[in-house]
Amino acid sequence: MITAPASGHGKTTVATGLMGALRGEGLEVAGFKVGPDYIDPGYHAIATGRPGRNLDPHLCRPEQLAPLLVHGSAVPTPADVAVVEGVMGLFDGRMGGDGFASTAHVAGLVQAPLVVVVDISRMARTTAALVHGLHTFDPAVRLSGVVLNKAGSARLVDEITSALEATGLPVLGVLPRDAGIEAPSRHLGLVPAGEREQAAATVARLAEQVRTHLDLQAILAVAHTAPDLDVEAWDPAAEVTAPSSARPRVAIAAGRAFTFRYAETEELLRAAGCEPVELDPLVDTALPEGTAGLYLGGGFPEVHATELSANAALRTSIADAVAAGLPTVAECAGLLYLCRSVDGVPMVGALDAEAVMTPKLTLRYQSLVVPQDGLLGPAGTRATGHEFHRTTVTPERGTGAAWLADGHPYGFSLDPAGLGRATVHASYQHVHWAGHPRLAQRFADAVHDHHARTTRTDDHDHERDHEAYDLDHHGDSDASEGLVDLAVNVSSPAPPAWLQRVINASTGSLGAYPRTDDAVKAIAAAHDVDLDRVLPTAGGAEAFTLVARAFAPRRAVVVHPQFTEPEAALLAAGHRPGRLVLSPHDGFVLHADAVPEDADLVMIGNPTNPTSVLHPASVLRDLARPGRVLVVDEAFMDAVPGEPESLVGADLPGVLVLRSLTKTWGLAGLRAGYVVGDPALVARLRAQQPPWSVSTPALAATVACLTLSARSEATASAQRFEGRRRYLVDALAPLGLQAVVESRAPFVLVDSSGVRPDRPPGWLRLTLRDQGWAVRRGETFPGLHADWLRVAVRDAETSTAFVAAVERCLA
Repeated sequence: MITAPASGHGKTTVATGLMGALRGEGLEVAGFKVGPDYIDPGYHAIATGRPGRNLDPHLCRPEQLAPLLVHGSAVPTPADVAVVEGVMGLFDGRMGGDGFASTAHVAGLVQAPLVVVVDISRMARTTAALVHGLHTFDPAVRLSGVVLNKAGSARLVDEITSALEATGLPVLGVLPRDAGIEAPSRHLGLVPAGEREQAAATVARLAEQVRTHLDLQAILAVAHTAPDLDVEAWDPAAEVTAPSSARPRVAIAAGRAFTFRYAETEELLRAAGCEPVELDPLVDTALPEGTAGLYLGGGFPEVHATELSANAALRTSIADAVAAGLPTVAECAGLLYLCRSVDGVPMVGALDAEAVMTPKLTLRYQSLVVPQDGLLGPAGTRATGHEFHRTTVTPERGTGAAWLADGHPYGFSLDPAGLGRATVHASYQHVHWAGHPRLAQRFADAVHDHHARTTRTDDHDHERDHEAYDLDHHGDSDASEGLVDLAVNVSSPAPPAWLQRVINASTGSLGAYPRTDDAVKAIAAAHDVDLDRVLPTAGGAEAFTLVARAFAPRRAVVVHPQFTEPEAALLAAGHRPGRLVLSPHDGFVLHADAVPEDADLVMIGNPTNPTSVLHPASVLRDLARPGRVLVVDEAFMDAVPGEPESLVGADLPGVLVLRSLTKTWGLAGLRAGYVVGDPALVARLRAQQPPWSVSTPALAATVACLTLSARSEATASAQRFEGRRRYLVDALAPLGLQAVVESRAPFVLVDSSGVRPDRPPGWLRLTLRDQGWAVRRGETFPGLHADWLRVAVRDAETSTAFVAAVERCLA
């Protein structure tokens, strides 16, 4: 845990830089912030590549903090080290609370060793007295080291280091004066990372400064002194339940104007059966289709008031939805956005109130009670909250108040649709739902109820039943250390030696921004197409996201079973794709006339993952027509000798072909792919692609993998896999595991439901796992069930051992 004598000494600089530096050393880092602050965790998220989280014993119960730390250190992947940024001075907490919610208090709750950062720009030996006082003020609190910040000279550092010897605390690093690594501030503190175009560059500079000037090994040694936490991880699924089998959408305000929310809020909503979808009020012109709930968190709408007001289409969409009874929670910035105006600039107008800026900062913890039955709870529901704003709203409450805050009624609890129950909860209070999961459950119940009340009963199940499958599940989730991995479809665990040399050589150019020119030329030459038909991407997954963002289909259709990322990307972008589910009874054959005539975006894999079916190019060409975008995922086409059914290079308007280099060449960790297709459509994808999204090593690998010699090597590999696949299919058939007919990819799909039918679905996969083998589960693919298994093709020796393991399971 990083602390300081007071605010302004450099906690954020050191904590964020340390997170980035440790990540740069190859560690997985989890970032946390003591207190209710939303802004610092935004910088932590950039530094760590995972959500920044808060540890606050006022907003959550003190005994929850260690479980929340364990949870945040395990999600989305296990972390090697957790770095916690403190708040204010070491012993500064809630006013009148005797240090409650201070850094020292939280350090004790999570048993974290403390490193103190001291700004030495205006003192010398006094630094040692200050550190000695912090070290001895409370016998229960002990420091483990010191970082000196804003050092002006070596002579000063020597003077202070000598004085610190008496404290027995080591100096873990010295940061020089460097204004370039400080984030700009605003009336509520730092400018949020989401609003700073240079935020990533700032964090990278912080990381470099820390790596250069701090002793990372010594700091990790301090971290290793933390005792094991004998607690269970906080689990959102243990706090809330899904009131129905539907997964109604909750639009969550995001973008530059709405950057304040706790990561656990979305996790609780998902656990309660909802599907959070981000909504950017600065650019999105309507609520996502199917929205059944709205969460407007904190941020700076007053700073972006003009832009928010200019988006009249969304303001009208939200006003109409709220008036119709859409369950809506608005905290602070959300409250302002729902008002008639902010500083005279028109807003949504769902609340009969005006908001204005004031010179006074309101900053306080409060105890809250729901005064009458409302959206977040029945009368008497208790919670804790936090206020942080320089605006006022007039009137400060409606006919129904959202909260009694320390006994004072304020905020808005409204029933605009006359349903006999409140559907709007708006106030200045920020509430951490992890500390009060009853609020999340109450809101989720209202969302599910609204969904059931407003969803047409004549909707086709395949167009709205997205909740039945875990679209975010991938093969790497089935594989884990110690298992033979037949779940991931990467042909090799590492690139060949010659390709590794190419990639390693490219790192000498990492100081320059990536340039795609050579990769574009290589792709165009390999497929004999013009340069404007080509777009390098960070693997196929980025291409799916670009497609979802670039187009606004009236009726998108995804052909299943197939890789779930296309549908997941469409859903994340606010679309509601339909499904065409092919049947196993005819070998998952695609019939062009089965695709709805009015589908204006069709996505299909070829050869298809997980079925291994190779669809005829003639059938795919029949799907192309004016007014329709056809997206063909050919991620595994280079594993088919001769690529006989590929559409890449075909001069077809309205067609985009997606390619991946990660499977054949063992580059899953590098992310290398590309798009070839209609130049007008490629241009639309290019407009959505973030700058420099494809790294220099990935671009170098792309060029290398498309040379004549590399393509010849890929063809030879594909031919080898033909024989290996036949061997595996023939070996499994006598055991009752029949593969899909005409499998053509480097994996096979088998149905195990015919063997031991008295056993529960999925039993064979789990039994194989006990035997040390990982295969890809089938039930997360639309159209399949738990007895379908996708098995990656490996060498004959591995396949022989796998078949033997299957025999043991069946016995």
